[in-house]
Amino acid sequence: MIRILKANEVEKDWFSGRVFGETNQTVQAVIGDVVQNGDAALKKYGQMFDVSAPESLLIPESELKAAAEKLHKEHPETYDAICYSHDLAMKFALCQKNSFDDFEVELVPGMFTGQKTIPVQKAGVYVPAGRFPLVSTVIMTVTPAQAAGVKEIVLCTPPRVHPDDKAQAEKTGTGVPGKPFIGGKPYADEGIMAAAYICGVKKCYACGGSQAIAAMAYGTESIPAVDVIVGPGNKFVAAAKKQVYGQVGIDMVAGPTEVFIIADESANPSWVAADLLAQAEHDVVAQPVLATTSIEFANKVSEQIEEQLKTLPTAQTARASIDNCGRIIIVDSLEQAAEFANKKAPEHLELAMEEGENRDKIASLVTNYGSLFVGHYSAEVFGDYAAGLNHTLPTSGSARYTGGLSVRVFLKTVTTLRTSKDTEGMINSANAAGALGDAEGLAAHARAARIRL
Repeated sequence: MIRILKANEVEKDWFSGRVFGETNQTVQAVIGDVVQNGDAALKKYGQMFDVSAPESLLIPESELKAAAEKLHKEHPETYDAICYSHDLAMKFALCQKNSFDDFEVELVPGMFTGQKTIPVQKAGVYVPAGRFPLVSTVIMTVTPAQAAGVKEIVLCTPPRVHPDDKAQAEKTGTGVPGKPFIGGKPYADEGIMAAAYICGVKKCYACGGSQAIAAMAYGTESIPAVDVIVGPGNKFVAAAKKQVYGQVGIDMVAGPTEVFIIADESANPSWVAADLLAQAEHDVVAQPVLATTSIEFANKVSEQIEEQLKTLPTAQTARASIDNCGRIIIVDSLEQAAEFANKKAPEHLELAMEEGENRDKIASLVTNYGSLFVGHYSAEVFGDYAAGLNHTLPTSGSARYTGGLSVRVFLKTVTTLRTSKDTEGMINSANAAGALGDAEGLAAHARAARIRL
């Protein structure tokens, strides 16, 4: 059962970021192996960790197309939902891109300074396919890269046994965790492949884990090196992204999911319980949190959680998350709830409050969150799937200093300088640069400035 506690009972370290085990040495060895041995290392780790270790890694575009056509025929609602989500995500990402203006301005006479926003050339996206193959992550990672104008997008996702190889896999007792089918055709989760085709991906590789991150960072015989890597993953993927940062850019190092709900007495207990469980089912260490001033409302939400768990297919995971990481905090005021939210800096922040001045006030007070969901009808899961927002968001307190994955990750803001001979700006900057060069003892700097006078 979810823990209910008063505001003064919240431990100080609860507001700190959460760390889950060190994997650095293992991941460092994998990265080094991939750098040294390329595709051979990828195949070796595929045989160690995956259900399939295909002979080649690039999934033919015809396979992606076939998966999309199959999805359209057998599950048209899912197909249409992917298209709808992609369309909204593209509209939102293009709005983001259009907010970054190029400009040139004359700061002083004769000195023109400016900025340009330029997309990276190649982007790598990682799409997990563990217990829950994240079809929506294809949309969330690929679409902003497309909107940014990235020319080449590389997608890596864990391999699956190809339909043509399934009979042989069953015959030999392979194609299962611990006993991969070796040497077959490259294939992946069909939902992920279908989404990749719908979103316009041309290069999709059957390669997962930290070895896929290493491959996209440094390049192998099959997988090209990219400029930026984005997308969620397990602790090994997260550790690999952290280690290759600098060689490539990354979106963030994401941890287990979180939701923080601030609710007043106008909120529906069953809706709030459903939102908490929606995060809890992701992971046994997901963190679902509610802050409210009403102990009566808190008890109703707790009862609803227990009731909904009875019929939830993912109850085992959700139960562990609710019991071990979930909590309901009874605050003295909603302003205190906003203060707690800012200290916690959650991935998702919901204001389950009636429209009006009070909700507007709380919305103005909160500043640290990945995404903010305002009002009873703004379900967090809309942001996960189909509202234009990106669902790859900062966790473990990192919302204090960064936002989520957006078109910005795929764009570089670079600066320009253009000056004219013997103008006021050129002369004054040369004199100032010369003086500062002297002050720092950098004589060549000073000379390079004054030589133009």
